[in-house]
Amino acid sequence: MQAVNKRTPADLSDEIWDEMGRALLKGDDSASRELLAAGYPIYYSEDNTPAGLVIKKYPDGRRQFVRFTSTGDEVIIRDL
Repeated sequence: MQAVNKRTPADLSDEIWDEMGRALLKGDDSASRELLAAGYPIYYSEDNTPAGLVIKKYPDGRRQFVRFTSTGDEVIIRDL
């Protein structure tokens, strides 16, 4: 495993997505809570989330509607 200060943003992104996948398999929100506690935002949707958007929740509780472009870039639509 790489030292914390040697990890790249791509490494962190891969770790976040891997952890989110494991949480889905567990069927609980423990991974999401762990990511928030570690200072990372999480992404999720609710029944009323508009098509094509997801909710980004920050560790401080702020939430935004975001979408992703075809190249994977995140676009903030609006604060919630």
